[in-house]
Amino acid sequence: MKISSNVFLTILTSVVLISCGTTKEVVKEKPVQLKEETLIVSHCAGEEFFTTKEYFRANSIGESSDHTISKKKALANVKAELAGAVNSTVKAVTDNYIKSSEMNNIEQAEERFEELSRVVVEQKLVGITTICEKTTRTAEGRYKTYIAIELSAMDIVNKLSETLSKDDILKVDYDYEKFKKTFEEELSKLR
Repeated sequence: MKISSNVFLTILTSVVLISCGTTKEVVKEKPVQLKEETLIVSHCAGEEFFTTKEYFRANSIGESSDHTISKKKALANVKAELAGAVNSTVKAVTDNYIKSSEMNNIEQAEERFEELSRVVVEQKLVGITTICEKTTRTAEGRYKTYIAIELSAMDIVNKLSETLSKDDILKVDYDYEKFKKTFEEELSKLR
């Protein structure tokens, strides 16, 4: 048994000495190559579809396996976007116009002004114009509808002016030119 223990120790010592004496080859990892970027073409978008002093504009996309549903989605999205832009602009105009005017009862005037503004915006959204519409089909067979719409800023100003000048509470202090100037200043901030 002593021989086998000596043989075992000799083999073990040899293995340890051999393993300590060897050097490992360092494997260098290859750099990961990124795939090239792909430019996404978004129809009905770009500078020509931005809001200007003359028009509120918005664009959106709707996607579905059904052509009609993709268009309905795009229209719903784009109308919501346009309504949001118009409402926030009208809200800013309201705040700035009322604060710069000397209204008799500012709190009551603000509430009335905002209420009338909401009604006008809802009415005017019916008068939107589609300025771009394109439909594509994806590799998966789905439809994508791209839509851009616009709404005349002057139509909004004029309708608001008409509505405000008929209101008993607001017509006393209402100044069309001042309101229009305030509206145009807010529109120029959107660009």
